[in-house]
Amino acid sequence: MQALVAPDYVPLDHVAVTEHPTPTPGPDQVLVKVEAAALNPLDLMLITGAAKENFPAAHPLVVGMDAAGTVVEVGENVTLYAAGDPVLVFTGGTAGAVAEYTMASPGPLLARRPGGLDSPHAAAIPESGLTAANLLRAVRPTADESVLVIGATGGIGMFAVQLVHAIGARVIATSTAEDVEYLRGLGADDTVDYRRTDVVEEVLRLVPGGVDVVIDLVNSGDGLASTARAARPGGRLVSPLYGPADLGRDVESVYIGSFQAQPGELDDLAARAADGRLQVEIGARYPFANAAQAVNDFATQHIRGKVVVTFP
Repeated sequence: MQALVAPDYVPLDHVAVTEHPTPTPGPDQVLVKVEAAALNPLDLMLITGAAKENFPAAHPLVVGMDAAGTVVEVGENVTLYAAGDPVLVFTGGTAGAVAEYTMASPGPLLARRPGGLDSPHAAAIPESGLTAANLLRAVRPTADESVLVIGATGGIGMFAVQLVHAIGARVIATSTAEDVEYLRGLGADDTVDYRRTDVVEEVLRLVPGGVDVVIDLVNSGDGLASTARAARPGGRLVSPLYGPADLGRDVESVYIGSFQAQPGELDDLAARAADGRLQVEIGARYPFANAAQAVNDFATQHIRGKVVVTFP
């Protein structure tokens, strides 16, 4: 089969579409013919080795973790899926997604694709949607609380804004002037232009005393201590990146290095997307032949929502 491959830890412009062995499903696996795949920031770090201490990669590395397609073969122990089933999947470390075929295991990281949800939008959901759900589960915002989402126009951010809005909480989202209407359409009650104003100071003007929850999808390390100033005393800060345990003030820090999907969670996200309760923004689409370009553009350009690779 053809796949987007990194032969070793390499610069991003060294990945290429090349021949790679087609995976064979084991007894508890399914083989999926990929129709669309999406990129995530971790994919870039796996290519270059920036994440190798926590996420070492086996080489050659097939790029990508998010895919949507159709089951073409099932292992002998698989009873919940059959050839012909449309699915979406987070492949994790088992197989790459930007390839003509990928592998999946029945469980919370594999879901049937409902009618009304096409493959490109389905592929954009797994990693970002599940991470957003994990972040909310960690800090449990309630309807009477206020939540600041930093990085609201990114892949995880667009889901976080909508899921917080669905709870009924007040959503304040970082934005540019060009993205204000988009974010309001997702459910943001207020936006803060991070290019033209000090985010923390503007948030404290909007919510004197500070917000209840900060979801920071951008900063790491000591930068999170600065972000924590936007939270009220006794508030919570959650991030998929790592920072100090002590934020220098009375704010609880929660770091989610990798998500733990709950049974039915991916199915729920897919169902919400299919019936319109969850918008899935695709900021850029590339044909599989241009998958290497997709990686480089994802790394160097500000793209709202997700970058998706489609297959013929």
